[in-house]
Amino acid sequence: MSDKKLKVIVLTHGGAERFLELVAELREVEVVGIFAETATVKERPFVEKIKRSIRYDGYFATLKKLASRFVPTGKLVSDDASTIAQAQDSLAECAGRLNLPITKVNDYHSDEAIALLKATDADLGVLYGTNIVRETVFGIPRLGSINIHQGLAPLYRGGPTVFWELLNGEKEVGITVHFVAEKVDTGDILLQKTVPLDYDFNVYGFKYDEFLDDFRASMKEPSAQLLAEAVRQIAAGKEQRTKQDTTIGKRYRLPIKTEKDQLLSILKKRHEGGR
Repeated sequence: MSDKKLKVIVLTHGGAERFLELVAELREVEVVGIFAETATVKERPFVEKIKRSIRYDGYFATLKKLASRFVPTGKLVSDDASTIAQAQDSLAECAGRLNLPITKVNDYHSDEAIALLKATDADLGVLYGTNIVRETVFGIPRLGSINIHQGLAPLYRGGPTVFWELLNGEKEVGITVHFVAEKVDTGDILLQKTVPLDYDFNVYGFKYDEFLDDFRASMKEPSAQLLAEAVRQIAAGKEQRTKQDTTIGKRYRLPIKTEKDQLLSILKKRHEGGR
């Protein structure tokens, strides 16, 4: 790149504060827009919510939800919307502190949002924790868009991160920065690193959900640093792209109840074997 700053837009549902702090320190980069999508939780009919809850969490957990969270409007109350709203409030506070422009949009793919994205005349888009974004959006910046993926692509595409690595007996979890392509997590790789995966039975016992939450939280800092480094390299014109071989690995999806039970069984066997 020349002395001209790399103009970057950031698309996120929240949680990108540390990355924004790091990228704001790069003199060769200008963040010309942060776009927070507000309609992040897909609305589903009540019966479909019940079926999904049974599929992913089982009958007992679904009954507990119904007993404790059912309201007369015929909806299962969800903490998702509240959690996302809090995350976006934190994002807005960070943007204000760093003097970075932030815009809330209902849907990245709406005509209004696309017009706003195009108006930034951005060189590069950065996706940090979004739903699947189509090419009509990620293809707007001149150089395309990059994404932070917590998984060692192409072996682990999709998610959720850590769960599948733990179930498969991996000793580490990957972090990948890649260009965004039409298929999920398949674009050219820019940077990767791994972090050790070590389940501590003394701390967590068989409460693997707590372990997953803590481990994912610990990945935020190295993820933000790796993504900021990728932006720096692109701004300097020194990035190196590696094409993914998608014939290896697979795209993982949300684990269903039987797969969660399988992980619990595997952890019990590992614990017994380690005594």
